[in-house]
Amino acid sequence: MTQTAKPSKVHETYRSLHPNSAALWERARGVIPGGVTHDGRHLTPFPIYVERAQGSRKWDVDGHEYVDYWMGHGALFLGHCHPAVVAAIQQQAARATHPGACHELEVRWAELVSRLIPSAEMVRFTMSGTEATHLAMRIARAYTGRSKVVKFHGHFHGWADGVVAGVNPPFDVPMSAGVPAGVLDQLLLCPPNDVKAVDGMLQRGDVAAVILEPAGGQAGTTPTIPGYLQELRSLTERHGVVLIFDEVITGFRYAPGGAQAYFGVTPDLTTLAKIVAGGLPGGAVVGKKPLMSMMAHRGDPVWDRAQRVAQNGTFNSNPLCAAAAIATLEAVSDGALHARANKAGDELRAGLSEAMKRAGAPGAVFGEVSIFHVSFEGRPGLAGFDRPRRGDLYHLLRCALLNNGVDWSNYHGWISTVHTAEDLARTVAGYEKAFAAMAADGAFQGM
Repeated sequence: MTQTAKPSKVHETYRSLHPNSAALWERARGVIPGGVTHDGRHLTPFPIYVERAQGSRKWDVDGHEYVDYWMGHGALFLGHCHPAVVAAIQQQAARATHPGACHELEVRWAELVSRLIPSAEMVRFTMSGTEATHLAMRIARAYTGRSKVVKFHGHFHGWADGVVAGVNPPFDVPMSAGVPAGVLDQLLLCPPNDVKAVDGMLQRGDVAAVILEPAGGQAGTTPTIPGYLQELRSLTERHGVVLIFDEVITGFRYAPGGAQAYFGVTPDLTTLAKIVAGGLPGGAVVGKKPLMSMMAHRGDPVWDRAQRVAQNGTFNSNPLCAAAAIATLEAVSDGALHARANKAGDELRAGLSEAMKRAGAPGAVFGEVSIFHVSFEGRPGLAGFDRPRRGDLYHLLRCALLNNGVDWSNYHGWISTVHTAEDLARTVAGYEKAFAAMAADGAFQGM
């Protein structure tokens, strides 16, 4: 006799609280594949729809208020609608939204990035982190004349064809269908935190670059062990291989100069997005002049046509994005706001760890600076998580949190400079209630 699954009270409460979001999701499913425009926004049974946001809070179409830890997928270090950023965007919108020409703001933006990021001798803008990663690898291949790139298990570098291998376990299955095997063959996959394995790959002689998230795969879910970046720097220099730091997440969050300043290791190339554009669309590749000069026109027909690294992009260095970026980077340049956000990170991680214990929920809370991770599988080993994570549990946790006034992105939380002590207290209480609701649903049985 087949047993019927026990109804989830968490889901029942969620459905009753969010009828307007449910209706919008039904409409979305008719015109948007899967009903969402970013895979990370997929949520069972359906996502919430947000109407407005301010500071550390946001409000959905059903009128519910949340303490927000999505923070624009980590892009809004200053919180939602920061007055200086809003004013900069408004002022520029009245001047020009797309002049189709070079403009002074892009120069100021590049100068700010170059002043803050140690590796940024030169700067080239893109419209996203995925584009930045794609361009950085192209530059490295053109500069070295080699084709292979070493990538680490569990590290995420966007959704482009060239980097979708080895993102989540099982690592032999690409993150996406539709990618030719020949493209994936250009990647050499390596376990994280294993210098000997990297050395063996570099001895092949055909490696153009090593790329990694310097603080660890997927926003530090698998943290980098102390000294590892220094060893990679020495190793890549010895083999003449380009070292690329993907600082889409860590750039301007770990420190004004990013993770490379925080850890004291300077790569050859760095990819940036999220905070670099002040929470608006935008990214950048920055790096040492010999590498970045691969993109410059020289007036030599052979070079310009066949040897130069080409890049276009209708919205590269868009003036609205540049205005938001300048306002943001000026605000975070002295590191004072980082100290505030990092302190909040320490306090929140400690509070959530205690809430997890009190509720009897399995797992651990960990993270660095202003990032926190809640993991039902505990802390990862040096090689990361070796099996797929329980996605159903994280979806249930997010629903339970939304039922209790907190929003979080399933695996990571991003703390802004404007989260207050009241926000943190409300968050800890919300998590404790959410864990208790999951336990009542029987979610942790057998773990």
